[in-house]
Amino acid sequence: MALGAFFSRLKQGLSRSTEKLTAGIAAVFTKRKLDDAALEELENLLISADLGTAVASRIIASFRRTRFGKEVGDDEVRQALAEEIAAILRPVARPLAIDRALKPHVVLVVGVNGTGKTTTIGKLAQSYGEQGLSSMLVAGDTFRAAAVEQLQVWGQRTGAPVVTAPANSDAAGLAFDGLAKAKAAGSDILLVDTAGRLHNKAALMEELRKIIRVLKKQDASAPHSVLLVLDATTGQNAVQQVAVFKEMVDVTGLVVTKLDGSARGGIVVALAEEFGLPVHAVGVGEQAGDLRAFDPEDFARGLVGT
Repeated sequence: MALGAFFSRLKQGLSRSTEKLTAGIAAVFTKRKLDDAALEELENLLISADLGTAVASRIIASFRRTRFGKEVGDDEVRQALAEEIAAILRPVARPLAIDRALKPHVVLVVGVNGTGKTTTIGKLAQSYGEQGLSSMLVAGDTFRAAAVEQLQVWGQRTGAPVVTAPANSDAAGLAFDGLAKAKAAGSDILLVDTAGRLHNKAALMEELRKIIRVLKKQDASAPHSVLLVLDATTGQNAVQQVAVFKEMVDVTGLVVTKLDGSARGGIVVALAEEFGLPVHAVGVGEQAGDLRAFDPEDFARGLVGT
């Protein structure tokens, strides 16, 4: 998908978030002075748009410094808001860098069930294939037959071999086999899917840590990346998920999916401010081309509708 088309999809996907924000801004700022009351209304609006209290406070402080007492219209406010949001997002907008010397670069993909982990792995394999990199996939969510089948479909689609095991097999043992096979095949990347049953946090934590321990037996530096996949439609719940997974494993970056169906796109900004973790990619649909490297300017403009 061309970049222009992707931005259109992103803007369209964020439209529900945008409508909520722009309608509120238009209601507050129809040529009025930026006084304490207006700033308080704007702050409440930003919090309700899932940008979070820390981001809202930061933006309001900037507005107070630069525009307090001035007469402003909604266009000017939206433009300034886009600039502030882009400034928060720029430091975290970093594509996932694959180290070609590792053979394979091991990517452990974690997240709650239903966030789009398996689909994200398939899309990444396709994207890497287009860059001339070979991937091998590990169907590590052995408890969900649907996840294994879904990964096999993506494997066929992308030409990436998929390492599987019988239902309910030990995920760590499977990851170990996957790494051995990827080394033997000279694969550039090993993408490891995992379970995400957060209702039993202790068991999940132990399983993820065991996978990491077992991978390290073959390669002390593995996994080289730990991607946490988040569903934008969960809003502030995503903040809690990052906190929980950071406690379990050393999360190195985020992928945010389902922005096309969310009125809560502001959550990406809240995550950037709170955790400062790289946002490697965002997803706006089911097709392989609907997952793209995260562009802070495009996202900020799309979110505020400028």
